[in-house]
Amino acid sequence: MLAALALWLAPGPAWCQQADNGDGIVVGVIGDATSMIPMLTSDAASHEMSGQCFNGLVKYDKDLNLVGDLAESWRVSPDGLTITFKLRQNARFHDGAPYTAKDALFSWRFMTDPNTPTPYSGDYLKVEKAEALDEHTFQVRYKEPFAPGLASWSLTQMPAHLLEGQDPRKSPLNRHPIGTGPYRFKSWTPGSKVELTYFPGYWEGRPHLDSLIYRVIPDMATLFLELRSGGVDWMGLTALQYRRQTDTRFFEQNFRKYRYLASAYNYIGWNLRDKRFQDLRVRQALSHAVNKEEIIEGVLLGLGQECTGPLKPGTLWHNPKVRRYPYDPDKARDLLAQAGWLPGPDGVLVKDGQPFQFVLLTNQGNRYRQNAGVIIQRRLAEVGVKVELRIVEWAAFLREFIDKGRFDAVLLAWTIPQDPDLYDIFASTNIGPGKLNFNAYQNPGLDRLLEQGRRTFDQGQRKAIYDRVQEILAEEVPYTFLYVADALPIVHARFQGIEPAPAGISHNFIRWWVPKALQKPSLAP
Repeated sequence: MLAALALWLAPGPAWCQQADNGDGIVVGVIGDATSMIPMLTSDAASHEMSGQCFNGLVKYDKDLNLVGDLAESWRVSPDGLTITFKLRQNARFHDGAPYTAKDALFSWRFMTDPNTPTPYSGDYLKVEKAEALDEHTFQVRYKEPFAPGLASWSLTQMPAHLLEGQDPRKSPLNRHPIGTGPYRFKSWTPGSKVELTYFPGYWEGRPHLDSLIYRVIPDMATLFLELRSGGVDWMGLTALQYRRQTDTRFFEQNFRKYRYLASAYNYIGWNLRDKRFQDLRVRQALSHAVNKEEIIEGVLLGLGQECTGPLKPGTLWHNPKVRRYPYDPDKARDLLAQAGWLPGPDGVLVKDGQPFQFVLLTNQGNRYRQNAGVIIQRRLAEVGVKVELRIVEWAAFLREFIDKGRFDAVLLAWTIPQDPDLYDIFASTNIGPGKLNFNAYQNPGLDRLLEQGRRTFDQGQRKAIYDRVQEILAEEVPYTFLYVADALPIVHARFQGIEPAPAGISHNFIRWWVPKALQKPSLAP
């Protein structure tokens, strides 16, 4: 096999580059999905595993420009309030039913139905009226200008004929999705794997790879062993695996590694229902007590950078001039003393007879967060705060702690959107069970700015608004922003057609392919 691979990778005639159909890819992931209806979930695993089964009306291309998906074109009215989408006429659901404007209308109704348990309804409640003008024309009119409006129509399009009149929580589609995407559902073994196979009727053309399999392996060391032994073709490496464990001739010959700044930020989220964390001085003190550079160098091995807010560094919307919290344990102790927390006999801070101790929760399977948690635990102990680090299985983490607000503090990450709209996560209207402002942050001034940012189309004015939003978040510290790690995907070298771009490597996944001589028949559906 190595000889065949080396031969293929050597320069050769142009006909060698003709894309072949066949084979499949096995993706290693650390967490299982919770539902195959993406809009009912907020976890990355569910969105990743179901993502290739669905389309939106629009999507981002490799350069992060909005382009048509199920909408072949659209027109925005001069006042910015109406968007008219012309839908593709050759799109079909996996059960053979045609995709029409009726499904687009249903997808909007699905998102705005109070019986739909979704954390993403806010964008669609802005729509005053939605209509299917004809079989392939869908129109929405907003109550007021809404800048993220067009981008929001990357919304997963659902089959009206299968969901209309149904309770989405009890729908079979939670376990067996039916969409319009390039891959259709085959099977789901909970806690083990999800299998998808290519959809022959996909409107954009047949994907080259026959199958797409997600294997759930919660332990990164075990996942890496599966990669090396051939049980997995694609995974995200840890910094240690990227820097050292894959720096061998075997991996150079058999795999391709990629590196770029991920579109996700890691943070400590303070539960602001807790009286201790309602004191701004405490949040600022704990932020000064955490050594972010130590985490980046010690945990990420330098493969990342400090995070100062919820928008991606180096992009238009990021504000690099916000307040920072450099590691300063003396300042942390001083702020805590100002808040009434004074050293007890054992060194742990005490206030009103109660020691300052809390549980820091994070999810199982993410070694970065676990190792960062150990560093945070040690540094907070040095300023007199006792931290218990608790690791919880992902589904239970969401169900029992996040959704119910039963936590002191969490160590987590959010995906960074392309549009700067931060309403869903930080607006006070999104506090409640199953909503994304799960740490209960409230600031009326910030709420007004978030609303204003949604109504402003002028890029310069919008930039000024979100610069101020980031300043407020940095000042008030509902989160202690930690780091943005580099994405470190590794893919077996038999896969061709991978094009690294600002959007990452998966933007053209349906055009990945494997030469016939290197295909694995066992991965054919």
